[in-house]
Amino acid sequence: MGKTKTVFTYIFLSVAAFVSIFPFLWMLVSSTNTSVDVTKGRLLPGSFLGENISKLLGQVDILTALGNSAKISITTTVLALLISSLAGYGFEVYRSRAKDVVFNILLLSMMIPFAALMVPLYRMFGSITNFVPAIGIDTLAAVVIPTFATAFLIFFFRQSSKMFPKDLLEAGRMDGLSELGLFFRVYVPTMKTTYAAAAIITFMSSWNNYLWPLIVLQTPENQTVPLLISNLGSSYSPDYGVIMIAIVISTLPTALVFFVMQKHFVAGMVGSVK
Repeated sequence: MGKTKTVFTYIFLSVAAFVSIFPFLWMLVSSTNTSVDVTKGRLLPGSFLGENISKLLGQVDILTALGNSAKISITTTVLALLISSLAGYGFEVYRSRAKDVVFNILLLSMMIPFAALMVPLYRMFGSITNFVPAIGIDTLAAVVIPTFATAFLIFFFRQSSKMFPKDLLEAGRMDGLSELGLFFRVYVPTMKTTYAAAAIITFMSSWNNYLWPLIVLQTPENQTVPLLISNLGSSYSPDYGVIMIAIVISTLPTALVFFVMQKHFVAGMVGSVK
């Protein structure tokens, strides 16, 4: 009975794994075929990979789009980790009734859909453009600023901080460390798994962000990879082979970040401290 259950478990997991990975495999195969073959649903690799890459480089400036996405994602990730971890650390370590009220209000803000914030944000950045053009409409900074600190990340760091050994803080204070010294020299090294998980979440979210960049970025030289792919698919007769190779290229950075940090991801998500 036990062996039968194990066999069925492995079969189920194998089927689930295949279903999960099949879209990625189909994307890789389609990037080597012509648009007609992709439309027909061809599942065998073709010989048009080089041609599709040449067409992509000839039609759009994907290197600039990759650079824009990298600037936005890296800047957003660094700022989000710093600001959100400081906030989460403060909410957990320093106790006060007013702080709990502020944190509850912060949690309520998670219930507001981004669609409800788009118009106020656009009007705000439109006003800023008249005074500080460097962070106004059609700038990469306008994409970064609304996303470098989120209620979810602050909540994530606070929950993870509940498992942080507070005795280390007392020991640090006895050794003469300042509060910022405690944060950077004690808290940050201890919570590296939490930082790794938060970095993966933030980088992938920023890299794949589509709606806000679509609204605020108005010139081709500032477009990100999701916008570029969307433009490729909006023509009258889209070349699906070219679109697929563009999607493959855009997937590589997020896959690289995940595989580099995957050892710490699960531990960070459950809030463990090592």
